[in-house]
Amino acid sequence: MSFTAQDVAKLRAQTGVGMMECKKALTDANGDFEQAVVLLRERGLKAVDKKQSRIASEGLVGSYIHMGGKIGVLVEVNCETDFVAKSDAFQNLVKDIAMQIAAANPKYVRPEEVDVNELEQEKEILKAQAVAEGKPAQVVEKMVEGRIKKYYEDFCLLNQPFVKDSSKTVNDILTEATLQIGEKISVRRFVRYSLGEGLEKRNDNLAEEVAKQMAGN
Repeated sequence: MSFTAQDVAKLRAQTGVGMMECKKALTDANGDFEQAVVLLRERGLKAVDKKQSRIASEGLVGSYIHMGGKIGVLVEVNCETDFVAKSDAFQNLVKDIAMQIAAANPKYVRPEEVDVNELEQEKEILKAQAVAEGKPAQVVEKMVEGRIKKYYEDFCLLNQPFVKDSSKTVNDILTEATLQIGEKISVRRFVRYSLGEGLEKRNDNLAEEVAKQMAGN
């Protein structure tokens, strides 16, 4: 199956990978566009894995204040060089991550940070719920696994669906950025403030407001 220069350009636009890599992927895939996407993803993940051992101590502390000052976020995103930290692509990524935190309100960056006792308690609660629903014992464990995965998606930043494109996770966005920028990129820590948090107040859905605003950008 043959392919054209337009196919190469389309693949580059969709994946953000260089023209030569896209051309090679289409050649190896015999012109099959979807297979070429799969090949680039596989090769990209290998490239990202190789970068994970690098030291990323540069970067930015980004901020986002929701309209009206109701939610504030500070997040540290790291890269390898000051040159990349000053680039528009990296700064836009940091802004997107800060807005994600404002909208989705994660508690942790990654699953490994979840408190072991908290996680075990959550598993026991989920197991009790599954039993109360009358589920057979043999499927309870699978249900708990599924619900723990959902717990990670709710509370761990990297596992959350990206607000701008829910077909991808935040980790997918970081992986794509690592491939496009060519440096290890990681989120180290964040803090999120919500106006009046812990005080009795009206139940406004601030996270939903932020998500709507972010989707419109």
